[in-house]
Parts: sequence; C-alpha cells; structure tokens
Amino acid sequence: MTERTHTPGPAREEAGAPSPFPPRPARERKRRPPRLRLADVVRLGSTGLRTRPLRVFLSALGIAIGVAAMIAVVGISGSGQAEVDRRLDALGTNLLRVAPGESLSGEKAELPEESVAMIRRIPPVQQVAATGETGAHVYRNERIAIGRTGSLSVLAADTGLLPAVGGRLREGRWLDSATEEYPAVVLGATAAQRLDVYRPGVRVWIGDRWFSLIGVLDPVPLAPELDSAALVGRPAARTYLRFDGHPSTVYVRAEDSRVTAVRGVLPATAYPEKPGEVRISRPSDALAAREATESALTGLLLGLGGVALLVGGVGVGNTMVISVLERRTEIGLRRALGATRAQIRTQFVMESLLLSLIGGLAGTVLGTLITSGYALSRDWPTVVPAWASAAGIGATLVIGAAAGLYPAVRASRLAPTQALAGT
Repeated sequence: MTERTHTPGPAREEAGAPSPFPPRPARERKRRPPRLRLADVVRLGSTGLRTRPLRVFLSALGIAIGVAAMIAVVGISGSGQAEVDRRLDALGTNLLRVAPGESLSGEKAELPEESVAMIRRIPPVQQVAATGETGAHVYRNERIAIGRTGSLSVLAADTGLLPAVGGRLREGRWLDSATEEYPAVVLGATAAQRLDVYRPGVRVWIGDRWFSLIGVLDPVPLAPELDSAALVGRPAARTYLRFDGHPSTVYVRAEDSRVTAVRGVLPATAYPEKPGEVRISRPSDALAAREATESALTGLLLGLGGVALLVGGVGVGNTMVISVLERRTEIGLRRALGATRAQIRTQFVMESLLLSLIGGLAGTVLGTLITSGYALSRDWPTVVPAWASAAGIGATLVIGAAAGLYPAVRASRLAPTQALAGT
C-alpha cells in the first residue's frame, strides 16, 4: 500500500497562513423562515374576508349592533346631561322654594301672610314671589260636572312670579297691575292642554264665575307645579275666590355665592315662631336627582349593549372556526411551502381582528347617527364622548382577538399532510 502524498501548488497557501474561506461548521444552521411584514399580515388576513363578503357582513353586523347600542346609550345620556346643564345655566341654580311642612300634630302647616315681606328683607335675596292655594277649581265651562277637575289647581300669583321662576309665555301676556284685580287667568302648559284652551280671549269657569284667558305658559322646569295650574292675581283671588292671603309656596332668588347662607336663615325668617314647620328645597337639585336616576338607567342599558357586543363576538368566533374548516387545503399548502405555525396563527388572528374592526367602525358610525337623530328630535345638543367611541373600537379589538385565538391555534396545529389530505 503506497502512501499518497499531496504537493502544494502555487495557489496553495503557506502552512500556518489563514484560509480565505470560512471553516464549515460542524452542524448546519437551520435556515430561518422569512418574516412577514405588517402589510403582508394584513393582506393575508383580508384575503378570507374578500372571498366571503356575505358571511363577513352578517358577522360584522352583530359587532356593529353591540357597539352602536353602547355608543347610542352613552351619547343620548351625555346629550341629556348637556341639555340639563344648558337649562340650569339659563334658569340658574340660585332659586329656593319655601313651602309649609307639617305641624307637631301632623296637620299641614300654614305660612304667615307677612312671610313674603320678611323674606324680601334678607340682603342677598334678589327676587321673591309667591303663590297661594285658593281651593277653587277650573273647568272648560259651567256644564262640567263638579269633581272632574283634571287634577288642576287654581293659584293666586304675584305679578313677579314669572321672572322669579324663569318661566316664559307661549301665548298672550302675564298678569300685571292692570289685570291682577280683574277675573283674568293665565294657564300652565298642562292645564291648557287638558282644558283644550290655547288662545287668549277664551273664557273658562273658575269657582262660580267666568274668567278670561289672557296667557298660556310654556313648561316651567324649575316649578313644574305651575304647569297644571290656573294662575290669577292675588287681589282678584281675594275678591272672587275668597282667598285667605296665606302663601302656599314662596320662590326666592338669591345671589349665587350666598345661596347656602340664605337657605340657612329662610325657615326662621319665613316663620319666626315655628321655623321647624318650614320646608326649604332647591328646584335645581330635583333636576340633578332626575339626571342621576336616568344615569342609573343608562348603566343598565349600557350593560345590555355589552351583552349584545359579546354575542357579536361569539358570532365572530363561530365564523372563524368555520373558516378554518373550509380552508384546510389552503393551510396545508402554506405549511408545505414553509409557513410556520406562528405565521398561520398570526394570519387568522389578523383576519378576526379585521372582521371585528369593520363591525366596530360601522357600529360607531351607526351609534353616532342614532344619537344625533334622537338629540335633534328633542332639540338637545348632540354629545358623543370621544372616550365612548374609543372604548367601543377597543372592545371590538379585544373581542376579535379573543374570538380568533382558538381558531388560529387550531389552524396552526394542522400538519401539512393532514390538511392537504382533507382529514
């Protein structure tokens, strides 16, 4: 056996010199699959949506209904709150209402006749006006049976009542020094509707005689009890209706910065002998309490909207599961061409996200339109909080990711041979 020798050629490097070629590693490194850019992932995710438009529409509709319901509830509530704030800014929050309470024996108390004059002496008080119950009733004519009053009352009113409560006339004129002594009457909005009387000049039957209608009021938000009342001048009430002169309600306007202080001294001022029998309220607080009640209802409706959104998410998940079953061949081909499981998962999660996002955007637009239409029909300002739209879209993305996760994992676990074989 001869020994084989190798003679270095001219191109051979000298012994000990570094080789120009890198040494071959002992174990071949695995080639990394190409990474997908975000644009590629979006394009892959939208492929399944473009090929099944009807299914996409129906699935996105469930998400859209849930988001629209949530945004409409929040928007209508916000618009209502804005309307209340606007009305309070216009009417003021410095109105206080003084009324008799109950005596120690449980009977209804009675404010003294001089209570209005005494309240007017409080320095921060700007306006004072009172109404008094006459005990009479108003009818459309004298042939109406006694007792069918329609829950309407007849009140003796001061001439300064309308500006004190922030009321406005719909028709005619208000009581003044020329009409308060005569049988003239102004009807509240509800009273005019129940009597079917809207035009000045018509006569109505009060007590045992005719009174001429001279005006009709718009609804009075801070004094809703006036809406269902017929208002006559105090001198006329004494002359024709045997009014005793005791006020049943006193409306007080005070300086904005001194409302709390005035409220504290009103009981002793209105009825020095029995301040405990005087009730003081702030009508603007009633509007705020009503808004708080509506807010509680808004929370309930918002929860129902969330349920609808969750149901829409279940629909998206169901759509994605069916999509995986129908596209097994596509999944197997991509796996055979080198797509990794992570890329398959990303593709289907992106498809679910896009499907939910379409529903979320459509629901946002629909909810905004519903809010705008309702606000315009009620003459409210349209308010759609930006956080509500952002929360709606964010919720759809979270639900879309959760709904698409299981189908994506299921698709990524399919082996190429299983998927291509259709098993």
